[in-house]
Amino acid sequence: MNNRLIILAGGLSSRMKNSSIINDLNTKQIEQANERSKGLIEIDAAGNTLLDYLLDNTVKSGYKIVYIVTSNDGSLFRERFKKYKKLEIKFATQFIPKNREKPWGTADAVFQTMVQYPELHQTQFSVCNSDNLYTLNALRQLRLSESKNTCIAYDRSALNFSKERVSKFAIMQFDEAYHLINIREKPDISKVDTFRDKDGKIRISMNIFAFDGAMSFPFFKNCPVHPQRQEKEIPTVIANMLKMYPESMVGIPMAEHVPDLTCKEDIIKMTAFLINNSNKL
Repeated sequence: MNNRLIILAGGLSSRMKNSSIINDLNTKQIEQANERSKGLIEIDAAGNTLLDYLLDNTVKSGYKIVYIVTSNDGSLFRERFKKYKKLEIKFATQFIPKNREKPWGTADAVFQTMVQYPELHQTQFSVCNSDNLYTLNALRQLRLSESKNTCIAYDRSALNFSKERVSKFAIMQFDEAYHLINIREKPDISKVDTFRDKDGKIRISMNIFAFDGAMSFPFFKNCPVHPQRQEKEIPTVIANMLKMYPESMVGIPMAEHVPDLTCKEDIIKMTAFLINNSNKL
């Protein structure tokens, strides 16, 4: 039974901090956007953060244990969530090597968590971002999947993002039985149409997966660095795992928006989304 979720919160939030200030943000929001990890920015009048909303959906979907992966200084996360009573929350640290200024990426975050919590080597677990608001539906379907490895396959046309932003997401290709064949980060635009599924849909990854710990650990451990982006990425882990274990990851088709926090403008959009979609989370 999959009852463990790794939430990735170890990034430096560089795009958020470097993005332009917009007039609709108040002073407190601007300060938080410039200083905090994205998942800890308050996004409603009650002072709740995106991570508060995500954890609420995590509880409702049936997960029991959450691993929050932070950077070297995870004090704000620990201060806010160490006494969280609805879930067992454990904290992992994604350490940055001395010769680098930023972490090695998402695959390294999962690997370091698995090293710090060896129980993950022998059990199934899910992974998601801390700056995306995944619905209860998505988290529950992922947890209840009978496949050892699972991904949520979002219909590109249902994602309310600009073409420029969507083009930067990983794209996925499936066979007729919805086994994942290929996943590619930031694909060449000219090749996107070749990834359409049996229903003619282009399927996008929003970085939410379930993994078999024993099967996936060697691939997280040995994940190569992407030559251009200089990061270790989960899509690379999956692509390498599929070469050795074909048909080992199944996709769950889904058509719904996944709001995220990338830049300061997204804070306003997230607040509006919560007001307009409170019954759909």
